[in-house]
Amino acid sequence: MVLTTLLPAGLGAETLGVDYPLVLLGLFLSLLPLVASPLARQGVPALALAPPDRLSRLVAGSIRLAGMLAIAALVLALAGLHRRAQLVEREGQGAHVVLLLDRSSSMDNTFADRAPSGDVESKSLAAKRLLSEFVTRRPNDRIGVVAFSTSPMPVLPLTDHHGAVLAAIAAIDRPGLSFTDVGRGLALALASFGSDSDEASRAVVLVSDGAALIDRKVQEALRDEVARNPVHLYWLFLRSRGARGIFEAPPPGENTPQANPERHLHLFLQSLGVPYRAFEAGSPEAVGQAIAEIDRQETRPLRYIERVPRRDYAPALLGVAAMALALLLAAKAAERPLARRPQPLDSNEEPMRPRRLAA
Repeated sequence: MVLTTLLPAGLGAETLGVDYPLVLLGLFLSLLPLVASPLARQGVPALALAPPDRLSRLVAGSIRLAGMLAIAALVLALAGLHRRAQLVEREGQGAHVVLLLDRSSSMDNTFADRAPSGDVESKSLAAKRLLSEFVTRRPNDRIGVVAFSTSPMPVLPLTDHHGAVLAAIAAIDRPGLSFTDVGRGLALALASFGSDSDEASRAVVLVSDGAALIDRKVQEALRDEVARNPVHLYWLFLRSRGARGIFEAPPPGENTPQANPERHLHLFLQSLGVPYRAFEAGSPEAVGQAIAEIDRQETRPLRYIERVPRRDYAPALLGVAAMALALLLAAKAAERPLARRPQPLDSNEEPMRPRRLAA
């Protein structure tokens, strides 16, 4: 459930405005139906002795009201009545999440480390499908997207417009590059929270099938960044068949960053002193289970500000005026004059004969 709170007037509370204020003087014309009627007036005898006809009074009042409503709606539409842009504070359950996506060429292969064929998904396609479902399930999150391969690429800043987030995720299965610079990708993902002053939970979700050496200077920069702005780190490691796992201790002599960069990235992330969890997924099903677990972990109370754009009421007002005018036209079309009954002839009276004019 999402609660909505309008900010104080000075900060953009909901207000109405018009583009042409002088046109509002035409609202006085809406009083015309009180003194005039679109129906033809006919002379009839006094009805003082007749019983009150509530239906007729109701119909007459409805016709006058429809005329007043049609004039008022047209005047307000011409004046450009609108709701001004506003800031709305919302409360819900969610987090601020940056998706850090690996765009190296190895992501274009399947989990069996082969080119995809038939119904077998590539790692990037499986990640795209499952991350899209993740975003759809979390309507209150602010989500940013960062990609990396040979160099980091800022794709989308933190935003609550999930249509843009889904479009960014939809592009991750495009052909990638060869190198994996995960260190600078992490630095860019952490920097995405730089202007985020909210107290919401922050998380970086790294989706990658490998790693590379991280320069010492980049490591120190990452330590400084997480010390200033703590975040929750998640690594969704898309493990290819035959690749070494990040939780397995390598054989003696092979425990080096050069020989096993993925495990050493895992150890480095553990040493940052922030909440960190790694998931090893060797199939699309395992990826789905890992993303579902991240979904459960990052659900906390969240308060955020949403900018609601201006909304014009002219189309709705014109629709109201059209319906009121249609009612008036129907009343006019149903109008009938009072018909006088022909007087019966007296039996002793002869009908008048036409007179012949003298020549």
